[in-house]
Amino acid sequence: MKTKASIFTKITLGVLLAGTIAACNKPKTDDKAIANPATNKETIVFVNSDTLLAKYDYFKDMSKRLEDKANAAKNDVGSRTQAFQREVAEYQKNANTMPADQRQTTEQRLQREQQELQGYQQNATAQFQNDQASENSKLYDKIADFVKGYAKEKGYKLVLTFSKANPTVLYGDNGLDVTTDVAKRLNEAYAKDKK
Repeated sequence: MKTKASIFTKITLGVLLAGTIAACNKPKTDDKAIANPATNKETIVFVNSDTLLAKYDYFKDMSKRLEDKANAAKNDVGSRTQAFQREVAEYQKNANTMPADQRQTTEQRLQREQQELQGYQQNATAQFQNDQASENSKLYDKIADFVKGYAKEKGYKLVLTFSKANPTVLYGDNGLDVTTDVAKRLNEAYAKDKK
């Protein structure tokens, strides 16, 4: 399974990419206006991705969906494993009383079942990882697309991200932190999408 750090890395890259795209699409401003912040509103802001994900309802719903899928797969594989272990225990209990040809046939069948179970576990893991990657990609796209539009609307030239797992920004004045507004508006957009 991918870690939260990899999710944050994707989000970081997405936010930086979106900020870069937004910056490229803005007309060039006078260098004097950038040098004198009093005559120009902030053009570089940041989003705290840890806080954003904690507040973003889509991420909460996505995490719940993935957790439910992981638990269902774990329970399914667990019940199949227990059934197989019961068969093995039954065989071991009766092996001494079985004829040699029946023992050999049973051992071959159990070996096939064990291989099938291992294949099933690998497929379940791969399926979950694909589901997780797909969900992370959707999350990345939602945030990156939103931030691109948000940056254009607000006139920001660059939107950075901050996360403890991937500290691209070591310090940012609280006046540059737009996380609360981004989270609020992302949730509003998500609530509309859910309807």
